[in-house]
Amino acid sequence: MSLPAPDDDSAARLAARPGHLYVVATPIGNLADLSERARLVLSTADLVACEDTRTTGALLTRLGLHRPLFPYHDHNETAAAEQLLARLREGKSVALVSDAGTPAISDPGFRAVRACRRAGLPVVPIPGACALAAVLSASGLPSDGFLFVGFLPPKTSARVAFLEKYRNFDYTLAFYESCHRIDKFAAEIVATLGPDRVVCLAKEVTKLHETFLVGPAAEVEQRLAKLSLKGEFVVLIAPADFVL
Repeated sequence: MSLPAPDDDSAARLAARPGHLYVVATPIGNLADLSERARLVLSTADLVACEDTRTTGALLTRLGLHRPLFPYHDHNETAAAEQLLARLREGKSVALVSDAGTPAISDPGFRAVRACRRAGLPVVPIPGACALAAVLSASGLPSDGFLFVGFLPPKTSARVAFLEKYRNFDYTLAFYESCHRIDKFAAEIVATLGPDRVVCLAKEVTKLHETFLVGPAAEVEQRLAKLSLKGEFVVLIAPADFVL
């Protein structure tokens, strides 16, 4: 199969343009996963809006880049989105990043993008790493359709209620979970959906200690108990009738 003819990928065309918001995916672990296009946008944007200035500052330093940083996170997102909109209206270019992965996918970014869409300002995706897509593609669980939920509430009652509600969902369920609750979540899956429900737990994806645990929920829970729980997790639950 022949490849499509490439678009003009000259540096001048791909550089950040005035009044544009760029939603830039950054690596989730392996720095080599940053695209050349993302690097170029980050090097030419007037402002880099980021979840944590320390994290993004370290990334830019490793790339040999020095750009003005603007804090944009869960605690200031509403006000910060309006401030970014004002900068864009002044003709500034803005690169929006999160600490890792794709902004607005269970990370800050939605309100800034919505503000730009409402104002008729251009929003340009710079695709790249996404933990959800990476794990789904390598899990062996059905990927023809899925429901991504992000982080479930911390209370057991709310989490169990969600699992009960979607017990017979026809597609794969996908979640993010922290190291502080992953063992609890694994136990809730076994107790609510049964020991034989096929699941995938993945941690440290693209990093040195990347680990995939795939199989019946009870077996995965037992294997999880033997591991270090450091890092963020992606959790997939297969449909009830799925056999690995």
